[in-house]
Amino acid sequence: MNVLEQFRHIRTFIFDVDGVLTDGTIQLLPGGEQSRKMNIRDGYALQLAVKMGYRIAVISGGRSESVVTRLNGLGITDIFTGVTDKSEKLEDYALEHDLLWEQMLFMGDDIPDHRAMQLCGIAACPADAAPEIKSISRYISPVAGGQGCVRDVIEKVLKLNGHWLLDEGVPSK
Repeated sequence: MNVLEQFRHIRTFIFDVDGVLTDGTIQLLPGGEQSRKMNIRDGYALQLAVKMGYRIAVISGGRSESVVTRLNGLGITDIFTGVTDKSEKLEDYALEHDLLWEQMLFMGDDIPDHRAMQLCGIAACPADAAPEIKSISRYISPVAGGQGCVRDVIEKVLKLNGHWLLDEGVPSK
């Protein structure tokens, strides 16, 4: 089965934060605060996927209240930060929600994502991912982390299922 045929069956998206939803840059602000930059088009695709009934989870080793606030604002509630073992967290999450591995896509960019990505039906990564991650990815986005790679994979799945260009919250048949 080619990767586009597999995209049609995706019902759950799992994303890392730094290097996927962001460009991996952390700006250090006075007082020790850290700032990240997210792509607005990724945000549009994320909220549309939620409206269309797709499950979205974010699993990150980092901790950032501003990231959680942004994702909550997009309708994402399954957000796990400060995770040291992403594959263990993903296994627990899949079991808790009775998810099928072949219907899951995990997009990661670096070594902490490696084991968790291999559990899912589609392992995907941004164009600028680490070589070790590219080597296990079924799909490598032509777009870099924080520049729209999340939109790239969500848009493919939604288009293949007739859910793109709809923003009323009701999928077309």
